[in-house]
Amino acid sequence: MDTLQAVFWDVDGTLADTEMEGHRVAFNAAFTEVGLPWRWDRDTYKNLLLVPGGGARITAYAKQQGGDLLSSETLDQLRALKQHHYVERIKSGAVSWRPGIKRILCELQQHGVQQWIVTTSGRESVNALLEASFSSGELPFQGCVTADDVSRRKPNPEAYVNALSLSGVSARYALAVEDSAAGLAAATGANISCLLTPSPWDQELRSTMDQAVAVLDHLGDPTRDVNVIAGPPCAQGMVTLEYLQHLTLMGRS
Repeated sequence: MDTLQAVFWDVDGTLADTEMEGHRVAFNAAFTEVGLPWRWDRDTYKNLLLVPGGGARITAYAKQQGGDLLSSETLDQLRALKQHHYVERIKSGAVSWRPGIKRILCELQQHGVQQWIVTTSGRESVNALLEASFSSGELPFQGCVTADDVSRRKPNPEAYVNALSLSGVSARYALAVEDSAAGLAAATGANISCLLTPSPWDQELRSTMDQAVAVLDHLGDPTRDVNVIAGPPCAQGMVTLEYLQHLTLMGRS
């Protein structure tokens, strides 16, 4: 079949605006609980997003402060507390989906296109977002590849290679949707064409955007037209299955 067969979705910053009002706030709550005087404002967290993984961000920040490194027990405690607070933020509705996401998820599902989550977030974080957003239990996704399923995080392509294997789809008939330089590198490293909806927090992305088949500010809705930064125009002012199929064909040329 010479058409789009699978879409692979990143989560943080792509499906939903999870970073600043989700993860960052949860980290700060965890720091308070263990008695650390750390508070990550938006600029601090933007810089820390260059470090993949929550535990690695904590360790990197501890080194920046010039004090003793945290013990493994404290790190484990912080990760558990942060996860608890993040889940509570999700349940409270503090994290919103990006424009056009739920609309296109539904359209792809209706047309039988496989959809997989491919993320460096942990499975518990992903499950919390999905359970809060699809309370009926009817998910549009065939499955997830998370940080718990790989030994090497993005920008390594391992997660995408795993997703291709699980889906049974050739990279020629798949499309990734990402928001970061690391995600773009991971997708293209697995020979998957990538649509970018850039995160404003990613400081490395500007120099690699030309590797994407299209760059859009978001996916668009009937009341909010998409802004095409690079790539073919969206005739209807929003991303549709037809548009994604066109991007997949472009990626093969």
